[in-house]
This record gives sequence, C-alpha cells and structure tokens, in this order.
Amino acid sequence: MDVVLNQIFAGLSFASILLIIALGLAIIYGTMGVINLAHGEFVMLGAYATWALQTHLGLGVVTALPLVFLAVAVVGWVIEKVIVQRLYTRPLDTILATWGIGIILQQAVRMGIGAESKFVKGPEWLSGNIEIGALVMSNYRIFVIFLSIMIVTGTWLLMTRTEFGMKLRAVIQNRGISECYGVEAKKVYSLTFAYGAGLAGIAGALITPLFSTIPTMGTGLVVDAFLVVIVGGLGSLVGTAAAAMLIGEVTALFSIVINDTLGRIAVLAGIILLIRFRPRGLFPADTRR
Repeated sequence: MDVVLNQIFAGLSFASILLIIALGLAIIYGTMGVINLAHGEFVMLGAYATWALQTHLGLGVVTALPLVFLAVAVVGWVIEKVIVQRLYTRPLDTILATWGIGIILQQAVRMGIGAESKFVKGPEWLSGNIEIGALVMSNYRIFVIFLSIMIVTGTWLLMTRTEFGMKLRAVIQNRGISECYGVEAKKVYSLTFAYGAGLAGIAGALITPLFSTIPTMGTGLVVDAFLVVIVGGLGSLVGTAAAAMLIGEVTALFSIVINDTLGRIAVLAGIILLIRFRPRGLFPADTRR
C-alpha cells in the first residue's frame, strides 16, 4: 500500500506537467485545427530559457516563469505569423512545416549551446519533503501540482470570462460569421498560438529540476501530450484535464504491476480501445466551421 500511495503521488505530479503541455496543444488544435509537431520544442525552449536566466542572471525557476512564458510566446507568435498563418487551409503542409520547425529549433540549440545536458537548480524554499506515514511528497512536486491547477483555472477564466475568450469561442464556432461582426480571426489565431507556446515554455521551465535539459527533451513529452489531447476530446479543456490525470495515474500504477515499458504498452493499448469505441474522445469539443 505504501508503494501504491507513492506511485499515485508520482503519477499526479507527472500528470500535472503533462496537463500544462497538453493544454497548449488542445487550445491550438481546438481553435485552428493545427497539429503542431513543434510543440515539444517549445517545451525545450522553455527549459533552456530557464537555464540561461539562472546561469547568467541568477534567477530561480519560479522567478523566471513569467519571463520564460513571454519569451516562448514571442517565438510562437513569430512562427505563427511567418509560417503557420499561411498554411491554415493546407493541413498536411502544416504538419510538415511544424515538424521541420521542430528539427530546426533542436539543431539551433544543439549548435548554439551544445548537446550536453544542462543543470538547473530547484528552488531552495521548495526543497525537502512532506512525509505522512510512508507517503513521501516532494515540496517542489506539490508546488507543480498546485500551479497546474492555477494555470487550468486561469485558462478557463480567460476563455469564458474575457473579451478575448468570447472572440476565441466565436471563431471556433464559425469563423466566417464572427469576422462579419468585426472579429479579426488572424489576430485571435496569432495570440492563441502564442499562448499555447507560452504554456509549453512554462512546462519546460517546471521540469528542469526533474528532467535532463537536452535538445531532444520535448520529443517524448509531446507524444504523451498528443495522447492526452486525443483522449480528452481534441480541444476540450475539461477533457484535457481529465485525460492528463487518467493517463498519468494509470501509467504510474501500471509501473507497479509490470515494468515501465510494458506499462506504457498497456496504456497505449487502452487508448486504442477507447478511440475504437469513443473516436471523439471522452469530452468531444465543439466542431469548428
């Protein structure tokens, strides 16, 4: 039972990181229908930005979060304006273009900074653990869990309680009619893409004390994030949160019964069965027009 409790907590902390990454993917796909294969590289850029801010300016991980969000969001905004915006009516070309952008970003970091792993120190004030019986919970992982809840809540408020959110939902429902009412769809798309990229950057910053900071670090994470988006309902905010928790916990619990590799295979098999019987995911999002 002690092992199970600790694995549940580990699964929850992993699901929190996965949720932040998948949230950006879900927003971008739900709004524009763009499958962004460069999303993992936005995570990587967030991690390297955190390393640079800590190494050269002495900023801690938590202090650097706003700057990392803005930096990666600007990169996403530029990419959307220069490349992605021209390919909205060509979905296959969008997939190929974002895949190529991801490779370019990886190689740029590899040539400019190096391929070796970079060390980022976690916050001193979040060091240590909280122990409840045999359950050992890292303070930093607890912080990550609560921050992910705050980010999801803030995103929900942004989409449902602000003028930008109203315009975003209007464009999702029917771009043509919303433009007739004066909504600039291209501007909404650009800001949405930037916001999704910024969320990926925050996820990259948060995992720097937990994962190796290398140019390819985002590749595996974005695969799991895509699974979350698919299971959640391709753009559904509630579905994304539910799917992240489900996949994170199931993966952690399977690793107890069987090894990690077989556990991931079992999770993938379960997702395939789910898609077979619920092809639109757990919480299907509204259809774009």
